[in-house]
Amino acid sequence: MSAQGIKVGIVGSFGTVTEVVDMAVAAEEHGWDGFFSWDGMSIMGVDTFDPWAVLAAAAVRTARITLGAMVFALPRRKPWEVVRQSVTVDHLSGGRLVLPVGVGVLDDGGFSAVPGEPQALRDRAAQLDDTLAFLDRAWTGEPFAFSGRRFETSEMHFLPRPVERPVVGRRIPVWPVGVWDAERPPVRSLDRTLRHEGIVLQLKGDRGTDVPEPAGVAALVSWLTTRRTELGLEDRPFDVVLQGELPTDRSAAQDQLAGLADAGATWWVESRWNPETATPQGLLDAISQGPTRT
Repeated sequence: MSAQGIKVGIVGSFGTVTEVVDMAVAAEEHGWDGFFSWDGMSIMGVDTFDPWAVLAAAAVRTARITLGAMVFALPRRKPWEVVRQSVTVDHLSGGRLVLPVGVGVLDDGGFSAVPGEPQALRDRAAQLDDTLAFLDRAWTGEPFAFSGRRFETSEMHFLPRPVERPVVGRRIPVWPVGVWDAERPPVRSLDRTLRHEGIVLQLKGDRGTDVPEPAGVAALVSWLTTRRTELGLEDRPFDVVLQGELPTDRSAAQDQLAGLADAGATWWVESRWNPETATPQGLLDAISQGPTRT
């Protein structure tokens, strides 16, 4: 893939709810490909808003831009409610919603401060897998009962179905977080992504928030390509999504993005998480400059 083919989005990380929705509108006006909210309950001590409400408001004020959140912590959300929330925003946006999803972090009081919420990584991963399986069934529009490792339901029926999309059909693209370790690839984490439409790449351990080097992305893409063939999934569309902060120097940012795109990345999401520097005005200024292109 050439650098011209990589899509570029941004997270509206901080601001009032009105400012954040205005960021989505500005992102569309200034040529960005995607706008993302984020999913936190009690974390960081900053103003935080429900991502579904933000995305619903953004959906009715925009017409082209992809919408999502970086990332939805599905293990602390009720799956049947996620069905209704996701399909509602999907229809409001005309089929522009994507679902980046993960196991969540224990820094969030939505996990750690609530008795009974899954906290062990194994339990959160099992809850995530059950929720994704539930969404897959719900989006078919057919009645079903569900029995998984973490929960079960009697028969439920969800209409309408998601908006029809080219290739993917009537489902919402899901991008699970996938951990990459070139020496010991975590097959279970990576296979979760391959059962869906993309991967939000995270490096293993202490490097989890680091931006991967192009060589690392290329190694991941090579592994995923081989594994997709083994699983018979090579014909499914699949996005490789990276997030982080590009250099402030435009030329350096273009070089970095070009290298990542040539390695196989299909999305870059500009994610700024320092509230002292990622002020609402600073985010709006960055959005108004437009996305980095080469």
